[in-house]
Amino acid sequence: MSFPATRLRRLRRTDALRGMVRETRLSAADLIQPLFVRAGSGPATPIPSLSEQYHHSIETLVEEARAVHAAGVPAVILFGIPDHKDEAASSAYDEEGIVQLGLRAIRLAVPELVLITDVCLCQYTSHGHCGVLRDGDVDNDLTLELLAQTAVSHAAAGADIVAPSDMMDGRVAAIRAALDADGLTSTAILAYSAKFASSFYGPFREAAHSTPSEGDRRGYQMDPANANEALREVLLDIGEGADMVMVKPAMPYLDVIRRVREATLAPIAAYQVSGEYAMLTAAARDGLLDERAAALEALTAIKRAGADMIITYHASRAAGWLS
Repeated sequence: MSFPATRLRRLRRTDALRGMVRETRLSAADLIQPLFVRAGSGPATPIPSLSEQYHHSIETLVEEARAVHAAGVPAVILFGIPDHKDEAASSAYDEEGIVQLGLRAIRLAVPELVLITDVCLCQYTSHGHCGVLRDGDVDNDLTLELLAQTAVSHAAAGADIVAPSDMMDGRVAAIRAALDADGLTSTAILAYSAKFASSFYGPFREAAHSTPSEGDRRGYQMDPANANEALREVLLDIGEGADMVMVKPAMPYLDVIRRVREATLAPIAAYQVSGEYAMLTAAARDGLLDERAAALEALTAIKRAGADMIITYHASRAAGWLS
């Protein structure tokens, strides 16, 4: 029927009515909080490029993990800032590396928290690329061996989920084989399957000290113009044994999230990356928008597009806003 018999505004009249017919529901259970852990002791230090985010020592990492869990956020993803870098990224798979130490400390203090680790070499290589360089290019197959070692060391230290973000071909299969060979068959893989070579990573690269010393990552991360290729990446990773897949960034790629949702029943994560977060916080700081309202609207849009879980620097605060 048409107007005036059908009036869609009838169900928008009050908060209660709007809540009853709401199609997409965002909750703290959908969120994952990124945390940065550095070598050394002492208080947490603010990250200039990411408002209200910090480089944590092991001690303050544990305190923050407790706070995240208390806020109702079920999971964190850890990024390490090592005190040593070399061409072989040896700190990435060191059993006493900074992420491995952080995992053990959180696992002991907050056993209920789901622990995810970023598996990549960029923070640990002296040149800042995501793999081993040969003649100025990343050697895909040699890098797979080091990524697998890194994933195994994370799982052995207590990671529930390892999340390879390097975008090397075949890395999911290599990691799954290495985990299974070490008896770590229960460790899940969240593949950064559709990771685009995005301009929105700038604040993170400053936070993680991972900017390449020369060149860029367009030779292995995806062209932002390609959506069909994203589906190919996702389906290849699932075929190699990925338990979950990811689209990164989130807001500029809502169409990709939707297409991935239509192509697979696997759980989908989306990463609301540092540039997305920084734009919201900067606009709020300048009084141009309400940070709470804008952040929740953005997160709801990501979930509406089809994401089951969202990695966001707003996670802990958003959980409070939603409670």
